[in-house]
Amino acid sequence: MFGALGIVLTIVMVFGGYALAGGKMGVILHALPFEMMIIGGAAVGSYVLSNSGDVLKHTVPAIMRAFKGPVWHGKDHEDLLCLLFQLLRLARSSPVELEEHIENPESSAIFQAYPRILSDDEAVSIITDTLRSASLNYDDPYQVEDMLAKRIALIKEEQMHVAHALQSMADALPALGIVAAVLGVIKTMSSIDQPPEILGKMIGSALVGTFLGVFLAYGLVAPLAQRLGAVKKHDMSFYEVIKSVLVAGLHQHATNLCVEVGRQSAPEQVRPSFVTLENALREIKRAS
Repeated sequence: MFGALGIVLTIVMVFGGYALAGGKMGVILHALPFEMMIIGGAAVGSYVLSNSGDVLKHTVPAIMRAFKGPVWHGKDHEDLLCLLFQLLRLARSSPVELEEHIENPESSAIFQAYPRILSDDEAVSIITDTLRSASLNYDDPYQVEDMLAKRIALIKEEQMHVAHALQSMADALPALGIVAAVLGVIKTMSSIDQPPEILGKMIGSALVGTFLGVFLAYGLVAPLAQRLGAVKKHDMSFYEVIKSVLVAGLHQHATNLCVEVGRQSAPEQVRPSFVTLENALREIKRAS
């Protein structure tokens, strides 16, 4: 919602201010389709040229995600902490029973209670792989923490590919606008024998290219790349919470303390309150 509002506000303020200042929209509207074809076409072509098929495949979904916002919300973090609490408690009371849950999470009653988390293959994989490693006596907390940090860093790098690609496009758009403007000047110079009123319109049309390149770069594409990067970083904090809880568990802290460590590592805007989480954990203990 805010993304769409930002685009509308940017367009209205830029073109509204131009019109109110006495600018003639006819010149821009006449040149816009041709300039957009040159600048937009070159930008898309260079984007395809410079990025892998995997980045291209994820570009549209990533842009949609930038408008929709983060995947994980406060309730998801609460559910994650409850899930990890149950798994850590089971790991200490019955390691054999835990193995059934981490080997087949799709059929696990614990995982099935949290379908949104179960649907995220990466989150489930991090949890099960780490618990499986611990069951194999690969329980050096510092080794596991380093392993998880590298894994999460790799995921983050992959998740940020589209944002970086869009930022590169934004950086190139002003130069592509100059290309369009130079072509317009070439066209104007070829008609140098025309009267000043015609040449003036042709020069104005050529300058639309420069304007459009800068406007698209700094008014739309760069903010979109920044927004997408912020959303992806926000979602990556979900995996950081998993790491915090599991590493605390390997340090043999009390299960409630492990969960509290995870709660404290969650971003403030999605961090469940201490009382809310405590009540949820109390319900789990009562049910078992």
